Amino acid sequence: MERVWLKAYDPHVPHEVDIPAETVDQSLARNARRFAERPALIFYNKIITYAELNRMADRFAAALQANGFQKGDRVSLYLPNCPQYVIGYYGTLRAGGIVVPTNALYVPREIAHQVQDSGATFIVSLSLMYPRVKQVRDSLNVKKVIVAGIKDYFPPILKLLFSLLKENKPDMNGERHRVDIGGEADTVWFQDFLREGSGSPAPVTVDMEDTAVLMYTGGTTGVPKGAQLTHKNLIANVAQCARWVPNTTEGKGVTMTALPISHSYGMTACQNWSVYLGYAQVLIPNPRDLPDLLKNLARWKVSFFPGVPTLYTAINNYPDVKAGKYDLSSIEVCLSGAAGLPPEVQKEFMRLTGGKLVEAYGLSETTPAVTINPVESTGKIGTIGVPIPNTEIRSVDAETGKITLPRGEVGELCVKGPQVMKGYWNMPTETANVLRPDENGEVWLHTGDIAIMDEDGFVKIVDRKKDMIISGGFNVYPNEVEYILYTHPDILEAAVVGVPHETRGEVVKAFVVLKEGKSLTEAELRAWCKKEMRAYMVPKAVSFRDSLPKTMVGKILRRQLLAEELQKA
Repeated sequence: MERVWLKAYDPHVPHEVDIPAETVDQSLARNARRFAERPALIFYNKIITYAELNRMADRFAAALQANGFQKGDRVSLYLPNCPQYVIGYYGTLRAGGIVVPTNALYVPREIAHQVQDSGATFIVSLSLMYPRVKQVRDSLNVKKVIVAGIKDYFPPILKLLFSLLKENKPDMNGERHRVDIGGEADTVWFQDFLREGSGSPAPVTVDMEDTAVLMYTGGTTGVPKGAQLTHKNLIANVAQCARWVPNTTEGKGVTMTALPISHSYGMTACQNWSVYLGYAQVLIPNPRDLPDLLKNLARWKVSFFPGVPTLYTAINNYPDVKAGKYDLSSIEVCLSGAAGLPPEVQKEFMRLTGGKLVEAYGLSETTPAVTINPVESTGKIGTIGVPIPNTEIRSVDAETGKITLPRGEVGELCVKGPQVMKGYWNMPTETANVLRPDENGEVWLHTGDIAIMDEDGFVKIVDRKKDMIISGGFNVYPNEVEYILYTHPDILEAAVVGVPHETRGEVVKAFVVLKEGKSLTEAELRAWCKKEMRAYMVPKAVSFRDSLPKTMVGKILRRQLLAEELQKA
């Protein structure tokens, strides 16, 4: 396919990017030398400098080695956004290991599956979540469990208040931060584990093609699979994105890390981005605490704020933001990913902050960024932008996946570039299903997303191949219906699924969350829809909810809504 999208690049963006020959942990070492006293992490107003972070990564790596850790061994990081996650991530890589990010929302059964599948021999867990690990530990071949306290890196006064008022108070699940690990074999506190790593770790030879991260994906659509992301994948993707965003002066910016860094999006766009460029990153463990997030945005003069549509929607509708109580003028660039960005949400956020918000697209298998809208021009609202440097895309027929389609035709999106994974962990059949050679022998990743490219190279995701609704012979794409629903002035969030129907095969059902203080009936909404969308797209039923189920990154779970409907049926 002709690379027409290059014409859409902002003037500062090169067509090709040189990929640095440095491993991920070498980015940290490099900036610890250049920006030793610059803040690397900001956590509840506690500052950890680049020099301090690098020393702690060294100690973590040395402690792993003191416990028999070998190159290629795996470490599960079962933590929210906190300094221990970042230390464990870079320390594991420095010891030549492989990081296994573990979703902080996982229940014991899911933890056990991922640890067993990856063969992780060390687990780092937050104390609040440790009881879940404990439930399944006997079934796991784990050498040591390292338990981290959330307060370990709090400022002194906050640490004291937390100990007195919060540490033993149960959360909504009845779990407490204060746990007793005394007498439990091969279980150690995080700070004690660091003390086991005296001095520097023994050097390990790591190749750029070595696997650095097993990023598990597919949990919402099937059995989770570990995407093997190499050091080259990770460095390439952050280098591609760094050249895309304007005014990225090394050692100067501040990133809001509200996305979970155990997710591929947060890992690259927040954590690895910041360390690669020498930025400070503000770690937010709970982005749903909007007052805390907004306070940090304003206090630390955040310039780069990757997020998801639901987060930007929440900020847009937060009364104190509308009242101008938070100074958000430092925000320069925001990337939105993980789900389609409704145009109305994008426009309102830019109006409120004065920053640029552009939609991007990626997958765990692509580390994740594939396309981004140009930042300076904001590209084309309603699209996922154009391929970033060093990236090729094409569209193929959804039936066979073999026929390359011309621009303007709907087909399955395929990707080729240095950010594409080397395969799924121990799943050769699944790997062969998605990494397939074309007629010239070049391997492409088949994404499973249905897309269309316009004459300028801008891409629009029509929907997931598996989410498409076929109603009376018509193809209905949930994204398209949801985008229209978001334009209704009373709707805060919306999701659409296809439910079985006797004669039409499937019909559209909408799940809607209304804005605070608004009221709307099903009949009123369906009447509005009939004026705004084609007849076969109009929801045949509407369910009003207080909230919608979401993944930890904030993506609405259509699959869960559909499962509820099928169970009712």
